[in-house]
Amino acid sequence: MGWRAYKEMVDEPTVFRDVRGDGSFDAFFVDRFAELSRLAFLLTGSSGASEEIAQDACEQVFRRWDDITHPRAYARVAVANGSRAWGRRRSSRAANVAEVEHASAVDADAIAVRTVLADLPRDEREVLIWRFYADLKVDDIAAELEMPAGTVKSHIHRGLARMHKELS
Repeated sequence: MGWRAYKEMVDEPTVFRDVRGDGSFDAFFVDRFAELSRLAFLLTGSSGASEEIAQDACEQVFRRWDDITHPRAYARVAVANGSRAWGRRRSSRAANVAEVEHASAVDADAIAVRTVLADLPRDEREVLIWRFYADLKVDDIAAELEMPAGTVKSHIHRGLARMHKELS
């Protein structure tokens, strides 16, 4: 669901009181959609899938708007789950890497990092993205991915070591 589809679907803005104060879903969508889409792209490597995953996450937030107290965290988890589901459905990892290499707005270093990141085991890739893109602390990543903090730390360490080896 894109912005236009959302605006056509909703007659008046939904108001929500979260821990940051009063805010509407409209403001949430405008402020967070690009961030969620980039997060999905890093998790999947597919620009087409990333927008769809971000839209699905926003739709989930919209449906539960009155019930959730942390919409940003809820949306990030929805993006992570949607990216995992997409990964299980995708037909070829080679198509994923090829799409990144043909992205017009990405420089050579970003392509190299994304390619190495795509080759990491899923858990290592996810914790690195959560840590260095979403800028979450280890305990927050552990809570979002439902794994012990020590496991998150070891995934970060192993993932960074593998990336350093491949990019050196």
